[in-house]
Amino acid sequence: MGAGGFKGKRQQTSVSPTLPEGTGGIWVSTTNPGDGIPRESSPFINNDSMERGNIYEGKNMALFEEEMDSNPMVSSLLNKLANYTNVTQGVVEHEEDEDSKRKEIKAPRMGTFIGVYLPCLQNILGVILFLRLTWIVGTAGVLQSFIIVFMCCSGTLLTAISMSAIATNGVVPAGGSYYMISRSLGPEFGGAVGICFYLGTTFAGAMYILGTIEILLKYISPNAAIFEGGEEAMLNNMRVYGTCILALMALVVFVGVKYVNKLALVFLACVILSIFAIYAGVIKTAFEPPNFPVCLLGNRTLVRDTDFPCVKYYEENNMTVTTKLWENFCGSLLLNATCDEYFILNNVTEIQGIPGVASGVFLDNLWSVYGDKFAIVEKQDQPSVPVLEETDVKIKNYVYSDIMTYFTMLVGIYFPSVTGIMAGSNRSGDLRDAQKAIPTGTILAILTTSFIYLSCIVLFGACIEGVVLRDKFGQAVNGNLVIGTLAWPSPWVIVIGSFFSTCGAGLQSLTGAPRLLQAIARDGIVPFLQVFGHGKANGEPTWALLLTALICEIGILIASLDSVAPILSMFFLMCYLFVNLACAVQTLLRTPNWRPRFKYYHWTLSFLGMSLCLALMFICSWYYALIAMLIAGCIYKYIEYRGAEKEWGDGIRGLSLNAARYALLRVEQGPPHTKNWRPQVLVLLNLDSEQMVKHPRLLSFTSQLKAGKGLTIVGTVLPGIYLDKFTEAQRAEENIRSLMGAERTKGFCQIVVSSTVRDGISHLIQSAGLGGMKHNTVLMAWPQSWKRTDNPFSWKNFVDTVRETTAAHQALLVAKNMDSFPMNQERFSEGNIDVWWIVHDGGMLMLLPFLLRQHKVWRKCKMRIFTVAQMDDNSIQMKKDLQMFLYHLRINAEVEVVEMFENDISAFTYEKTLVMEQRSQMLKQMQLSKNEREREIQSITDESRGSIRKKSRSSPQCIGQDVDNLLPNDIQEEEAQLIHDRNTASRSTGMVKSHTAVATPDKIQMTWTKEKLISEKHKNKEACLSSYKDIFSMKPEWGNLNQSNVRRMHTAVKLNGVVLNKSQHAQLVLLNMPGPPKNRHGDENYMEFLEVLTEGLNRVLLVRGGGREVITIYS
Repeated sequence: MGAGGFKGKRQQTSVSPTLPEGTGGIWVSTTNPGDGIPRESSPFINNDSMERGNIYEGKNMALFEEEMDSNPMVSSLLNKLANYTNVTQGVVEHEEDEDSKRKEIKAPRMGTFIGVYLPCLQNILGVILFLRLTWIVGTAGVLQSFIIVFMCCSGTLLTAISMSAIATNGVVPAGGSYYMISRSLGPEFGGAVGICFYLGTTFAGAMYILGTIEILLKYISPNAAIFEGGEEAMLNNMRVYGTCILALMALVVFVGVKYVNKLALVFLACVILSIFAIYAGVIKTAFEPPNFPVCLLGNRTLVRDTDFPCVKYYEENNMTVTTKLWENFCGSLLLNATCDEYFILNNVTEIQGIPGVASGVFLDNLWSVYGDKFAIVEKQDQPSVPVLEETDVKIKNYVYSDIMTYFTMLVGIYFPSVTGIMAGSNRSGDLRDAQKAIPTGTILAILTTSFIYLSCIVLFGACIEGVVLRDKFGQAVNGNLVIGTLAWPSPWVIVIGSFFSTCGAGLQSLTGAPRLLQAIARDGIVPFLQVFGHGKANGEPTWALLLTALICEIGILIASLDSVAPILSMFFLMCYLFVNLACAVQTLLRTPNWRPRFKYYHWTLSFLGMSLCLALMFICSWYYALIAMLIAGCIYKYIEYRGAEKEWGDGIRGLSLNAARYALLRVEQGPPHTKNWRPQVLVLLNLDSEQMVKHPRLLSFTSQLKAGKGLTIVGTVLPGIYLDKFTEAQRAEENIRSLMGAERTKGFCQIVVSSTVRDGISHLIQSAGLGGMKHNTVLMAWPQSWKRTDNPFSWKNFVDTVRETTAAHQALLVAKNMDSFPMNQERFSEGNIDVWWIVHDGGMLMLLPFLLRQHKVWRKCKMRIFTVAQMDDNSIQMKKDLQMFLYHLRINAEVEVVEMFENDISAFTYEKTLVMEQRSQMLKQMQLSKNEREREIQSITDESRGSIRKKSRSSPQCIGQDVDNLLPNDIQEEEAQLIHDRNTASRSTGMVKSHTAVATPDKIQMTWTKEKLISEKHKNKEACLSSYKDIFSMKPEWGNLNQSNVRRMHTAVKLNGVVLNKSQHAQLVLLNMPGPPKNRHGDENYMEFLEVLTEGLNRVLLVRGGGREVITIYS
């Protein structure tokens, strides 16, 4: 059974040997049901393309059959991996067409040599080697040239090592360099550097084309120039011919990458022949140097476009015959012509331009000879007679420097010659095995070219005269290419070889750049580039090629190779910098997925390479470096703001997690200082039956209070069992996250499924947050339905929440009338934020309005602070002290001290307390039958109404003002509801306004003196004494009331009247929230007290401090 059953099972679970059309490998695109973001997936988890037809047959694996959808059989997985094929050329990984289908694309498959080594070799051995390296050696000297080349080659070698580690850490589809950076550093960095690298590659194509035209018009066919004249005419020739060659190359690339590869082999053969010709020429100079004479006037090098005698005149038939040289400096062939003073004083000498290896010229070329623009090229040890004043001689007779030269400028011009290292990785989609080919081919190409460059520097300095090396265009050697004069058997070998080399490098650039842009476009991270992701049926990037040609044309219109080269250096160096950064980050983070096949890397090498690239950027040109960084930064912010969200498991995310862990451990060491305290808010939301948020304005208020700073945790509780409520919890999280996005509330969402809401809230208060990043403030809405009989636990949950926040030393904010709070789009053009500072809460009441006024919704509101003076307080001194306190706090606010004296408790207060206690008693007697409860409610209602009528017939002024407030607005109201809602619904705002405003102003607006206090107290006592003697006779049951409740109700009624008088029209009222009673039997009474305290106010924020100071006067 064991072996046979196992074998049979393997046969049953076999899958189709071919993948579904268009998968292109193990990577597929899946969508997380939680956020709707496409993510990379694999056959290990949730691979829907497996055939499950026979997977459940048999009983061997019945124990696992319910999980087969998410966890496939190992045999199926191995079968799938065995049939894996790499992603095809020109197509980014796991991407779908518009029809969500893919077509099988047959693409050429190339190995290491032809796919990576040769393209890298061809791009590296490009235009700079043949056109500028001799000039760099002559200007900077052998030593400094060696340093320049060694620095640049070291940077590229270190970058190649980092790139090899990244490339062998997984599948590298098309757009290799961009893919490696984006998947290692995230879409923002990847997109920014990818676009910069694309621009660099495109301008490189322009540079190679300009080099091609320079070789054509200066060394192959000077007569082909369309425009005749000076330097400007040459630039125009470059533009016209460059545009034509660009169009021809774009056409070749459009036809297909296959033909580019075939042409590349031909071009590369010419390059290799040219390199061998240089080495052969060097060997030949040891015993037979070539004859390239250079003409000097004094120590100045003369232009010698054609072969003419290097003398001023010569004797022929006993006659003195002047030469062309005489005519150039004297303006005439006549001996009596007026000549240039320097020409008369100095002799003409002729030296060999290629003295050979054994000549000892190496020592003369060891040191640098920098000069200004238009500086004449001079031989250092040659005798010369200076002149006091230069005549207006035509400078075209001398070889001169066309640009100012210095070390950093030469670095910028040279660096593009080593930038071809990405040529292989950019075409990774065409490779048979990218993981093997990219490291091997790239590093071999860099080592080969580095040897060629470094050896050429030494050999050029040892073989060629210094004035010839500094002659950029070979004007002193009959217009020959300087490096060609050294070659054997003929200079034409180098000329033709360099021509084809630059052509081939230009083709390689025009092949790689469109594929790079296509990879970026198809990733969808830059919305406006998505059109360039389309191409021909075989994947060729047609639209991307068109854009590449247009950008390349911009470089051609610049028309100067020396001006284009530093621009390329910036873009390439930035790309290399981030490749090194990606490798260093991944290595240091030690993420489990970081398992490169290439083992010869280390984070120190990557860090060294990154530092070297950054240094080279600023060495080349500090302002170009800043501009390149600015461009990359703008693209980064654009992708961050508008780009599609991607989860690629990038290193920056891992770095953020590590940084967060480190910061959390640091924060855990102790509580924050008062100066660093800010509300870290846990927002408790209520959801309806559809898992939609009941009070969305609570999140608006949160964002207004936080302004995107500090920690925000949005939590809610779903009653039930997690296994049953998992789907509802996911839907609730999606709804809350979407609402947070709409309200611009930056924070975290936490859903708790608990057996009871009460326990769930407790769990949130205790466990929300992590380490030092825990909330210190709880924000919730007032439970409007706490009086409803169908929701008997809402008030209980609320009071317990108040107690738990107090026990946890957390501040509590309760927003009453939440639906009237402003949205983020609203603006208050005027109004007040009133703070009623009754008891000290650590400064929360001062801090919250200040934070709110930072937001544009509340910015134009003024802050007013009220405090209450008791009988024994000096209100004038209190006001001065409070103003000084606010001054030291740097808070601008109006200050007012409100005076309240202790008058006797009114009948209204007694009646209010009686109704409250009767209602409390009624709720406790839940064991009575429904009919009995209704009869009790009816009797309580009748009794309450009877007492009101009795009071309305009595006439004491101090009672009558409050009795009117108890009259119902709607006599038709249900009896039970009347008892429940009388304290809120039946006291209309209009009555509150009129009675409070009339009856209380003389008791509030006064400043106490001792005599005034005594007289006022006696006057009020005498006025009301007769009335209060009859209070308990009017309502005998008042005598049985809990006097503690009576006192509390008295405080709530009195304070509510004072607040209404001052702050009824305020945009927001902040009020100290009294704590719940220590005796839990009076919790429902506590809710009633808070209702009475805030009655009649539009927007109220009840504030309860967390037991610590949150604001300080010290700096």
